[in-house]
Amino acid sequence: MSGIMYFVPTPIGNLEDMTFRAVKILKEVDYILCEDTRTSGVLLKHYEIAKPLKSYHLHNEHHSTQKVIEDLKNGQNIAIITDAGTPGISDPGYLLAKAIADENLEMQCLPGATAFVPALVVSGLPNNEFLFVGFLPQKKGRQTKLKQLAGEKKTIILYESPHKINTTLEQIKEFFGEETKVSLSREISKKFEETKRGTIDEVIDFSKSKTLKGEIVLIINNVIVKEDSEEIPMSKNKYKKTEK
Repeated sequence: MSGIMYFVPTPIGNLEDMTFRAVKILKEVDYILCEDTRTSGVLLKHYEIAKPLKSYHLHNEHHSTQKVIEDLKNGQNIAIITDAGTPGISDPGYLLAKAIADENLEMQCLPGATAFVPALVVSGLPNNEFLFVGFLPQKKGRQTKLKQLAGEKKTIILYESPHKINTTLEQIKEFFGEETKVSLSREISKKFEETKRGTIDEVIDFSKSKTLKGEIVLIINNVIVKEDSEEIPMSKNKYKKTEK
Protein backbone atom coordinates (compact mmCIF):
# COMPACT_ATOMS: atom_id res chain seq x y z
CA MET A 1 0.00 0.00 0.00
CA SER A 2 1.32 3.43 -0.95
CA GLY A 3 2.00 6.11 1.64
CA ILE A 4 0.46 9.55 1.98
CA MET A 5 2.09 12.89 1.19
CA TYR A 6 1.10 15.64 3.62
CA PHE A 7 1.47 19.33 2.74
CA VAL A 8 1.68 20.95 6.17
CA PRO A 9 1.41 24.73 6.67
CA THR A 10 3.69 26.27 9.28
CA PRO A 11 3.36 29.61 11.11
CA ILE A 12 4.28 32.75 9.19
CA GLY A 13 5.35 34.42 12.42
CA ASN A 14 3.67 33.47 15.67
CA LEU A 15 4.50 29.87 16.63
CA GLU A 16 1.11 29.55 18.32
CA ASP A 17 -0.52 29.50 14.87
CA MET A 18 0.57 25.88 14.44
CA THR A 19 -2.49 23.59 14.46
CA PHE A 20 -2.91 20.51 16.67
CA ARG A 21 -3.34 18.36 13.57
CA ALA A 22 -0.17 19.70 11.97
CA VAL A 23 1.86 18.76 15.04
CA LYS A 24 0.24 15.31 15.14
CA ILE A 25 0.98 14.60 11.47
CA LEU A 26 4.61 15.75 11.74
CA LYS A 27 5.13 13.44 14.71
CA GLU A 28 3.70 10.46 12.81
CA VAL A 29 5.30 10.63 9.34
CA ASP A 30 8.46 8.74 8.40
CA TYR A 31 10.36 11.88 7.46
CA ILE A 32 9.88 15.59 6.77
CA LEU A 33 10.90 17.58 3.70
CA CYS A 34 12.06 21.09 4.64
CA GLU A 35 12.83 24.18 2.60
CA ASP A 36 15.62 24.95 5.09
CA THR A 37 16.36 22.31 7.74
CA ARG A 38 17.92 24.91 10.06
CA THR A 39 14.84 27.16 10.00
CA SER A 40 12.44 24.24 10.34
CA GLY A 41 14.55 22.77 13.12
CA VAL A 42 13.64 25.67 15.41
CA LEU A 43 9.91 25.07 14.92
CA LEU A 44 10.17 21.29 15.24
CA LYS A 45 12.24 21.53 18.41
CA HIS A 46 9.65 23.88 19.90
CA TYR A 47 6.96 21.22 19.41
CA GLU A 48 9.25 18.31 20.37
CA ILE A 49 9.07 16.77 16.91
CA ALA A 50 12.02 14.46 16.29
CA LYS A 51 11.89 13.09 12.76
CA PRO A 52 14.49 12.75 10.00
CA LEU A 53 14.70 15.95 7.93
CA LYS A 54 15.53 16.17 4.23
CA SER A 55 16.16 19.33 2.23
CA TYR A 56 13.61 20.13 -0.47
CA HIS A 57 13.94 23.57 -2.00
CA LEU A 58 13.84 25.45 -5.31
CA HIS A 59 17.35 24.36 -6.24
CA ASN A 60 16.91 20.60 -5.76
CA GLU A 61 13.19 19.90 -6.13
CA HIS A 62 13.51 18.56 -9.69
CA HIS A 63 16.17 16.09 -8.55
CA SER A 64 14.51 15.14 -5.25
CA THR A 65 10.92 14.66 -6.41
CA GLN A 66 11.44 11.23 -7.98
CA LYS A 67 12.99 9.85 -4.79
CA VAL A 68 9.97 11.10 -2.82
CA ILE A 69 7.64 9.40 -5.30
CA GLU A 70 9.54 6.12 -4.87
CA ASP A 71 9.33 6.36 -1.07
CA LEU A 72 5.58 6.98 -1.26
CA LYS A 73 5.15 3.95 -3.50
CA ASN A 74 7.09 1.93 -0.91
CA GLY A 75 4.55 2.86 1.74
CA GLN A 76 6.29 5.70 3.55
CA ASN A 77 4.23 8.62 4.85
CA ILE A 78 5.97 11.95 4.22
CA ALA A 79 5.33 15.58 5.12
CA ILE A 80 6.58 18.71 3.42
CA ILE A 81 6.92 22.05 5.19
CA THR A 82 8.45 25.36 4.12
CA ASP A 83 10.08 28.12 6.12
CA ALA A 84 6.66 29.71 6.65
CA GLY A 85 3.18 29.31 5.22
CA THR A 86 1.65 26.67 2.98
CA PRO A 87 3.89 24.58 0.71
CA GLY A 88 3.26 25.33 -2.96
CA ILE A 89 2.06 28.90 -2.40
CA SER A 90 5.04 30.97 -3.58
CA ASP A 91 7.18 28.22 -1.99
CA PRO A 92 8.42 24.78 -3.08
CA GLY A 93 5.69 22.18 -3.42
CA TYR A 94 3.97 22.58 -6.78
CA LEU A 95 6.25 20.20 -8.69
CA LEU A 96 5.83 17.58 -5.99
CA ALA A 97 2.04 17.91 -5.98
CA LYS A 98 1.96 17.62 -9.78
CA ALA A 99 4.15 14.51 -9.74
CA ILE A 100 1.99 12.87 -7.07
CA ALA A 101 -1.18 13.68 -9.01
CA ASP A 102 0.37 12.29 -12.21
CA GLU A 103 1.17 9.05 -10.35
CA ASN A 104 -2.34 8.96 -8.82
CA LEU A 105 -0.88 8.70 -5.32
CA GLU A 106 -2.59 10.04 -2.20
CA MET A 107 -1.83 13.50 -0.85
CA GLN A 108 -3.49 15.78 1.67
CA CYS A 109 -2.99 19.49 2.31
CA LEU A 110 -3.79 20.63 5.82
CA PRO A 111 -5.51 24.01 6.22
CA GLY A 112 -3.36 26.59 7.91
CA ALA A 113 -1.26 29.70 7.71
CA THR A 114 -0.68 31.65 4.53
CA ALA A 115 0.23 35.32 4.42
CA PHE A 116 -2.18 36.69 1.84
CA VAL A 117 -5.46 35.73 3.54
CA PRO A 118 -5.10 37.88 6.69
CA ALA A 119 -3.63 40.71 4.60
CA LEU A 120 -6.64 40.60 2.27
CA VAL A 121 -9.16 40.53 5.12
CA VAL A 122 -7.68 43.52 7.00
CA SER A 123 -7.13 45.55 3.82
CA GLY A 124 -10.75 46.66 3.80
CA LEU A 125 -10.70 46.28 0.02
CA PRO A 126 -13.21 44.15 -1.93
CA ASN A 127 -12.47 40.45 -1.39
CA ASN A 128 -15.39 38.81 -3.19
CA GLU A 129 -13.16 38.39 -6.24
CA PHE A 130 -9.38 38.53 -6.12
CA LEU A 131 -6.35 37.49 -8.15
CA PHE A 132 -3.36 36.07 -6.28
CA VAL A 133 -0.19 36.81 -8.27
CA GLY A 134 2.56 36.11 -5.74
CA PHE A 135 5.89 37.65 -6.72
CA LEU A 136 6.12 39.65 -9.94
CA PRO A 137 8.72 38.66 -12.54
CA GLN A 138 12.08 40.12 -11.51
CA LYS A 139 13.04 41.52 -14.92
CA LYS A 140 11.82 39.90 -18.13
CA GLY A 141 8.07 40.27 -18.52
CA ARG A 142 7.63 42.49 -15.46
CA GLN A 143 6.19 45.50 -17.27
CA THR A 144 4.03 43.28 -19.46
CA LYS A 145 2.63 41.64 -16.34
CA LEU A 146 1.92 44.98 -14.66
CA LYS A 147 0.17 46.26 -17.78
CA GLN A 148 -1.98 43.12 -17.83
CA LEU A 149 -2.85 43.42 -14.13
CA ALA A 150 -3.80 47.08 -14.53
CA GLY A 151 -6.69 45.98 -16.72
CA GLU A 152 -8.09 43.59 -14.12
CA LYS A 153 -11.40 44.27 -12.38
CA LYS A 154 -10.47 42.12 -9.38
CA THR A 155 -8.54 42.95 -6.23
CA ILE A 156 -4.91 41.92 -6.82
CA ILE A 157 -2.55 40.34 -4.30
CA LEU A 158 1.23 40.59 -4.60
CA TYR A 159 4.16 39.50 -2.48
CA GLU A 160 7.25 41.70 -2.37
CA SER A 161 10.60 41.85 -0.58
CA PRO A 162 11.62 44.89 1.51
CA HIS A 163 14.46 45.97 -0.78
CA LYS A 164 12.18 46.11 -3.85
CA ILE A 165 9.00 47.47 -2.30
CA ASN A 166 9.55 51.14 -3.19
CA THR A 167 10.28 50.34 -6.84
CA THR A 168 7.21 48.13 -7.04
CA LEU A 169 4.96 50.78 -5.50
CA GLU A 170 6.19 53.37 -8.00
CA GLN A 171 5.47 50.93 -10.83
CA ILE A 172 1.98 50.32 -9.49
CA LYS A 173 1.38 54.06 -9.55
CA GLU A 174 2.69 54.25 -13.14
CA PHE A 175 0.60 51.40 -14.51
CA PHE A 176 -2.52 51.50 -12.32
CA GLY A 177 -2.95 55.23 -11.79
CA GLU A 178 -2.75 57.73 -8.93
CA GLU A 179 -6.19 56.93 -7.51
CA THR A 180 -5.43 53.25 -6.99
CA LYS A 181 -6.20 51.99 -3.48
CA VAL A 182 -3.48 49.93 -1.82
CA SER A 183 -3.03 48.09 1.47
CA LEU A 184 0.48 47.15 2.60
CA SER A 185 0.85 44.52 5.34
CA ARG A 186 4.07 43.27 6.88
CA GLU A 187 5.23 41.15 9.82
CA ILE A 188 1.85 39.42 9.87
CA SER A 189 1.16 37.68 13.23
CA LYS A 190 4.44 39.01 14.66
CA LYS A 191 5.10 41.61 17.36
CA PHE A 192 5.57 44.50 14.94
CA GLU A 193 2.74 43.64 12.56
CA GLU A 194 1.36 46.67 10.77
CA THR A 195 -0.88 47.53 7.85
CA LYS A 196 -0.97 50.80 5.91
CA ARG A 197 -4.05 51.52 3.81
CA GLY A 198 -4.63 54.41 1.44
CA THR A 199 -4.03 55.73 -2.04
CA ILE A 200 -0.89 54.63 -3.83
CA ASP A 201 0.78 57.98 -3.02
CA GLU A 202 -0.03 57.62 0.68
CA VAL A 203 1.42 54.12 0.79
CA ILE A 204 4.53 55.23 -1.13
CA ASP A 205 5.09 58.01 1.41
CA PHE A 206 4.69 55.51 4.26
CA SER A 207 7.10 53.03 2.70
CA LYS A 208 9.77 55.65 2.04
CA SER A 209 9.47 57.10 5.54
CA LYS A 210 10.87 54.00 7.23
CA THR A 211 12.96 50.89 6.62
CA LEU A 212 10.51 48.03 6.15
CA LYS A 213 11.53 44.51 7.15
CA GLY A 214 10.00 41.12 6.57
CA GLU A 215 7.98 39.81 3.64
CA ILE A 216 5.37 42.28 2.45
CA VAL A 217 1.87 41.64 1.10
CA LEU A 218 0.33 44.24 -1.20
CA ILE A 219 -3.41 44.31 -1.79
CA ILE A 220 -4.32 46.45 -4.80
CA ASN A 221 -7.74 47.57 -5.93
CA ASN A 222 -7.87 49.36 -9.23
CA VAL A 223 -10.80 51.40 -7.91
CA ILE A 224 -13.59 49.86 -9.89
CA VAL A 225 -15.99 52.54 -11.11
CA LYS A 226 -19.31 52.49 -12.90
CA GLU A 227 -19.62 53.92 -16.35
CA ASP A 228 -22.90 53.28 -18.18
CA SER A 229 -23.54 50.49 -15.64
CA GLU A 230 -20.34 48.71 -16.69
CA GLU A 231 -17.44 48.17 -14.31
CA ILE A 232 -14.03 49.18 -15.62
CA PRO A 233 -10.61 49.75 -14.05
CA MET A 234 -9.69 53.34 -13.18
CA SER A 235 -6.68 52.99 -15.44
CA LYS A 236 -9.22 53.53 -18.25
CA ASN A 237 -7.03 56.25 -19.74
CA LYS A 238 -4.66 53.43 -20.72
CA TYR A 239 -7.08 50.54 -21.03
CA LYS A 240 -10.22 51.74 -22.71
CA LYS A 241 -13.59 50.11 -22.34
CA THR A 242 -14.63 47.95 -25.27
CA GLU A 243 -17.70 49.39 -26.88
CA LYS A 244 -20.72 47.15 -27.22
